[in-house]
Amino acid sequence: MTEIADTEAAEKTKKPAPPPEVLHFTAEERAARGKAARADCPRASHAGFELSAGRDPVQILVDQAETRVPELVPIRYGRMLVSPFTFYRGAAAIMAHDLAATPRAGLQAQLCGDAHLANLGGYASPERRLVFDLNDFDETLPGPFEWDVKRLAASFEIAGRDREFTKAERDEAVLAVVRNYREWMRRLAVMPNLDVWYAHLDADTVEAGIRARQAGQQADRVRQAAVKAQTKDSLKAFSKLTTDVDGEPRIVSDPPLIVPIDQLYDSAEADAVETALRRVYRDYRRTLQPDRRHLLEQYRWVDIARKVVGVGSVGTRCWIVLLLGRDGGDPLFLQAKEAQASVLEPVLGKSEYGNHGQRVVFGQRLMQAVSDIFLGWTHVDAGLDGRERDFYFRQLWDWKTSVDLDVIVPIGLVLYAEVCGFILARAHARSGDRIAIGEYLGKGDAFDKALLEFARAYADQNEKDYNELVQARKDGRITVEEGR
Repeated sequence: MTEIADTEAAEKTKKPAPPPEVLHFTAEERAARGKAARADCPRASHAGFELSAGRDPVQILVDQAETRVPELVPIRYGRMLVSPFTFYRGAAAIMAHDLAATPRAGLQAQLCGDAHLANLGGYASPERRLVFDLNDFDETLPGPFEWDVKRLAASFEIAGRDREFTKAERDEAVLAVVRNYREWMRRLAVMPNLDVWYAHLDADTVEAGIRARQAGQQADRVRQAAVKAQTKDSLKAFSKLTTDVDGEPRIVSDPPLIVPIDQLYDSAEADAVETALRRVYRDYRRTLQPDRRHLLEQYRWVDIARKVVGVGSVGTRCWIVLLLGRDGGDPLFLQAKEAQASVLEPVLGKSEYGNHGQRVVFGQRLMQAVSDIFLGWTHVDAGLDGRERDFYFRQLWDWKTSVDLDVIVPIGLVLYAEVCGFILARAHARSGDRIAIGEYLGKGDAFDKALLEFARAYADQNEKDYNELVQARKDGRITVEEGR
């Protein structure tokens, strides 16, 4: 017993291993690394891609569905089948598979992993300003910087086709996003580290920049969207998503898109699941900074429901939690979203984080200029549904806004492309070697032209993959539920 006690005491006093040494290189050495990468991976080589033998895009989606809620998977297929553009939004796993064989410059950054144009938008900063940034990080992982740029560039080509823009109009938008990414990366390369870290884009800056381009109508739309976004908060969610039941607010039922917990399970099971979820919620609070945890603990738990969100995320488990503060006029909605393995992991290897919720949160904090104050993560043990799962929490609505791609005009798509190019460059500059990447990209337009060619080719492939999903439905290979 004495030996055991001595061993335990020694373990308690053992100092943690020191962090690894960080190597620092001069700006000249970093620039030389970027320039040398051009020889190993010429910028023109990014123009093409080769499909792997036996590639089956439908099977990739079917395999992905195995870990999702079975009754929700047909809704995902229904949303993807609306158009080749909505298909692309849900096809991050397919593109990750295809990018695996493309040339790599060897310059890493924290990747969004799903950097299409609909995954950027506005939200409220902690200082209550409307900022524009990347806003979806389910697939985030460190990887080749060019993968995010390729997915973003292709999304502009595909969105332009969806709007039936001319080839010249689409080309202008694709070139704008890549050019702005390249030029801003080179500007960021010469900025001090803290200036890069603090760089952000708010609604006022976007509006002023558009007005400077003599695009007053587009600037007016930005202003209108900003004003509207400031009404999209927990109070708006409270009025839209709740109803009064015996004097207590309850989340409304709109199956299968919103289903309160007492409608998903029988009474006894619902109580057990809610008890487990409350425990998960308490665990999540421990991942917040102490001041933010103190704020959140002033709210009481009221109700919870399962909610279907997005396109690519449909079928993952997502809950919305209603909390109340000082009274019934002080609501807060949180979203607890399941975090599964990134679609990039089969290609790039497992995340350094054992919890995928933590992977999402750390990737988001690294890439965003400012993040949700209630962003945190947790783990669900096997007691809930027989399987262990990771989740991350964030606010449901907090001035969320996005560009209306259904009505956007050609000049609007170009201006939006310029905004997106800056946002992605700034995000990559925070985590990657911005000096090396900037030097690799260069002053000329070789990279821009290569990615224009890539975007066109991949948009063609995306249409073929979309048609394969259409055929899979006809063949009965998949079950589809439309209009949800």
